[in-house]
Amino acid sequence: MTAAIPVFKPVSQMQLAPGSTVTIPDVSWEEFESILQELGEKRAARIAYSQGALEIMVPLPEHEIAKDLISDVVKILLKAKGIRYQPFGSTIFKRQGIAGVEPDACFYIENYQRMIGHRRLQPDDPSPDLAIETDVTSKTTLDAYEAIAVPELWIYDSGRLSIYLLREGKYIKSDISSIFEDIAITQIIPAIVKRSWEVGSFQALEEFTQQELNYLSCFPQPEVIAESLVTAANKIVENIK
Repeated sequence: MTAAIPVFKPVSQMQLAPGSTVTIPDVSWEEFESILQELGEKRAARIAYSQGALEIMVPLPEHEIAKDLISDVVKILLKAKGIRYQPFGSTIFKRQGIAGVEPDACFYIENYQRMIGHRRLQPDDPSPDLAIETDVTSKTTLDAYEAIAVPELWIYDSGRLSIYLLREGKYIKSDISSIFEDIAITQIIPAIVKRSWEVGSFQALEEFTQQELNYLSCFPQPEVIAESLVTAANKIVENIK
């Protein structure tokens, strides 16, 4: 009689095609930390962990284009509105024993000064004010962000931008960003990403920036810059459609 003997292969040896996702249940926190160490910092795969479920996703090549473009738009808008920030790129954020997640990009705004000069996260560092994910819609990811208490989460998927705001420990879906309350972000981001596939990312950002500057130059007074920025952003949506 031959007994079936399970064979365990290291996670780092798993062959996942771009665009595929695998979820591994019943993973302890210790196992999660071990898997992170095994995969290393230069891995292609993205991970999310919440309540014992580990999700591993290998992004499509176009994932990087949308991620970089959205990050650039955020920087342009923050600068135009005079809001100081500190970007932190793709980094593993953890809540010990409960959750871990790696955004495509993130921004510190309220605590930006505290994060200047940080090359690695420290255990007592705050959560970022804004996290950005592309091509991710899983419950594991949302649960992880809730546990880490990121105030605002953007998820861009299939040509649509969804905004999630943290309210009393739970995310609610919103059409309005708490950071850019007067700008139609859910329209602007998809329009610019769409435009980038037509003319390239550089040209799409050039058009966005130029139209924004054209409007702002007409209103040099600080008290009306925000209003003119709204007009410019809305005009950009109309032109790109």
